[in-house]
Amino acid sequence: MIIIKKIVLPSLVAGIVMVVTNMIVGQIFHGLFPTLILEYNNPSLFRPWSDPIMSLFLLYPFILAIILVIVWEKVDKLISGKTHAEKALRFGTTYWLLTSITGMLISYSTFPVSLLMIFSWSISSLITVIAGVYIIVWMKK
Repeated sequence: MIIIKKIVLPSLVAGIVMVVTNMIVGQIFHGLFPTLILEYNNPSLFRPWSDPIMSLFLLYPFILAIILVIVWEKVDKLISGKTHAEKALRFGTTYWLLTSITGMLISYSTFPVSLLMIFSWSISSLITVIAGVYIIVWMKK
């Protein structure tokens, strides 16, 4: 029961928030930069959504949320901030700097995607992670 309360529930809620946040941010980017849609629809780069393997894409936020909950348990006392928002911003930004920047550099150097696509992924990741971490921080207090 403790595992459900400490890990499963915050991970589930944070995962849902991250899926929704990512969808909203994605729609904003597609509205601002319609050329991104053309890149996403390029079958030589991405699988079509009808491919069953693409369902794994929706698991990513939930797996990430589990990892973030576990890491938050370890670093909670090390992250300064008076409010949940301050702590979430610091932890989320630190996670993003450690993982996304290097990952996006590798993606840009190895895949034929535009710099705009990399930029949209980077910003989307930052916003999504901070939203998920905020839920985790809020639920863990």
